Amino acid sequence: MLRLVRNAEVFAPEPLGKRDLLIADRRIAAIAPQLPRLPQAIPHEEIDLAGLCLCPGLVDAHVHLIGGGGEAGPSTRVPPVSLTQLSTAGITTVVGVLGTDGTTRSVADLVARTLGLRDEGLSAYCYTGSYQLPVPTLTGSVRGDIVFVDPVIGVGELALSDHRSSQPTLDELLRVAADAHVAGMISGKAGIVHLHMGDGPRGLDLVRRALEHSEIPPRVFHPTHINRNRRLFAESGELVARGGYLDITAFPPEEDPGDSLSAAEAIARWLHAGLPPDRLTCSSDGAGCMPVFDAHGHICAMDIGRPATLIATIATLLAEGLPLARFLPIFTRNIADLLRLSHKGRVAVGADADLAILTPDGQVSAVMARGSWLVRDGRPVVFGPFERSSA
Repeated sequence: MLRLVRNAEVFAPEPLGKRDLLIADRRIAAIAPQLPRLPQAIPHEEIDLAGLCLCPGLVDAHVHLIGGGGEAGPSTRVPPVSLTQLSTAGITTVVGVLGTDGTTRSVADLVARTLGLRDEGLSAYCYTGSYQLPVPTLTGSVRGDIVFVDPVIGVGELALSDHRSSQPTLDELLRVAADAHVAGMISGKAGIVHLHMGDGPRGLDLVRRALEHSEIPPRVFHPTHINRNRRLFAESGELVARGGYLDITAFPPEEDPGDSLSAAEAIARWLHAGLPPDRLTCSSDGAGCMPVFDAHGHICAMDIGRPATLIATIATLLAEGLPLARFLPIFTRNIADLLRLSHKGRVAVGADADLAILTPDGQVSAVMARGSWLVRDGRPVVFGPFERSSA
């Protein structure tokens, strides 16, 4: 069905003002201050969005689609993510990861869930690998997975500076990055290495050394969780100056954040410091386990990442007075560009009709993915096959 969206305040993510959009064949067919009415003989839907903001659907590049956790035994494995957990958070494109557990969970299972979410209406991709080395794969090699497995666009989340990592050497990191980079060239995919950064004192040292001692482009390394402590956040300026991208995690709110920065605080600091706004991304770590360890490596507290923290971060930034256009690319176009998804993260003629309709204070009113409504009036209208029966 053709859809004619009228009177929306459009952020593409740059502000365009009030515009009408014509949606056809899952894409944006036209944008204008005022589009003509369609003949009644042509089946179509017309909706007035006066008073609402129309933005690109959010791109979340770090979600544990089949669940994370398990660091305190099998009972602490986090359940998989549902369609509506993503759609009601304004997310229309998602990238799945494996974390600590690449043993009881597999790349095959992650790929299957990624394809399942595509069937349910989202645009979904995934990384091969997990925290560990050698990298667990589906075909037997990083290059094979990226080149031959459609949803696989890179490697992740490979752990650095963390007691749960495989303690990779510089040569090992470079070998994985080289395979990802060349596979991306061959396949036309992102070919990045999405790096879990832990609390260890080495911080980003291994990434800096990789850039100093190789010809691999800085964009290949995409460190995440850089707001987990202030020292790591401070280090990130040097890496972005080399042309790299950094990823902030929208951690759940904490009573005592300790040395960490909330996503909203980290984004505000980044922008106020004059760091390159097009080199920062933000992800949710949805369904990831967020344990707190003591000095002996034992878990003493645990929380779970939630996809909704992305839109909550947007609402917080708006409440603090930052204009939407100033930070919206961090959740949309920046990550789409890094992942080489040129048809995502923007409102433009020819782009995919992935749209988040927001109230002025940043609440989700409606979500369209690939031209179909997933959320209307703040409520999901499309559900995963097992969601209703378990509700």
